[in-house]
Amino acid sequence: MRLGVLDVGSNTVHLLVVDAHRGARPMPMHSEKAVLRIIERIGVDGELDKKVVDELVLAVAQARDSAQRLGCEELLAFATSAIRDADNADAVLARIADETGIELRVLTGEQEARLTFLAVRRWFGWSAGRLLVLDIGGGSLEVAMGADEEPELAESLPVGAGRITRTRFANDPPTRAEVVSTTAWLDDRLGELADHVSAVGVPDRVVGTSKTLRSLARLTGAAPSSAGPHVRRVLNHTGLRQLIAFISRMSSDDLAQLEGVSVSRAHQLVAGALVAESTMRVLSLDSLEICPWALREGVILQRLDHSDGADRTALLTGWRRGA
Repeated sequence: MRLGVLDVGSNTVHLLVVDAHRGARPMPMHSEKAVLRIIERIGVDGELDKKVVDELVLAVAQARDSAQRLGCEELLAFATSAIRDADNADAVLARIADETGIELRVLTGEQEARLTFLAVRRWFGWSAGRLLVLDIGGGSLEVAMGADEEPELAESLPVGAGRITRTRFANDPPTRAEVVSTTAWLDDRLGELADHVSAVGVPDRVVGTSKTLRSLARLTGAAPSSAGPHVRRVLNHTGLRQLIAFISRMSSDDLAQLEGVSVSRAHQLVAGALVAESTMRVLSLDSLEICPWALREGVILQRLDHSDGADRTALLTGWRRGA
């Protein structure tokens, strides 16, 4: 079957179209995205303003049209941290449904962590043993750990790269004082995480997902995306610390010129690097391996696991062809 996955994230509205069936690897057929930076456009009143909502409605409508044009049988549509955190989320979701016909399901942070874990487990297989999975998004950090397909630990912390850029950096590049104070703040916010992880056990393999971690790995020497998804890519803590000393003195315009850094996310790179470094230090991680699959693939895999169409997991179908 051909499935569309519409991910309304903190930075982008991303449509991924795949051909897949139960028991097979999903094959990407099409990808398109609109950069809205929703997490950075929540006002002081806690709400998304009309302009960004207008842009969001348009982006969802365009993704819907693309999914229909490409022959998707279903569109799995969901939203994450930025919509979850907006005080006017219900009104925004209602308007999207009224004007586009797409009902976005807002995932909890725990659901994000669990679905991302599922994708990583399927990518590496059972031979990976107990997995510890880290995902740094625009609005939040997801952490999951376990030896099966359902993690024993699944947590979400509001320390995403976009959120930190918006709330803690007043300068571009951030000042030394901003970097130091943000590092101390992160250490405090992540302090209990080590206890939660150690209570589950010792991981056999540590894995990172997300564009942020892929970019950091590339900047510390990992293979470029052109080498393909099956090349092993690793982010080392020592290399990350050295990288932070370099990129924290660069403007976002200069960072966007670096290989592996997208223009739309360059301004969040320093914040994302600080989250990664603090998390690795708090958890005493020397390195982590990059996985090309993450939340969107987890949504697809879960849908295929329940290919009888039952909505057993509170995940949505935005629409089904012929429905």
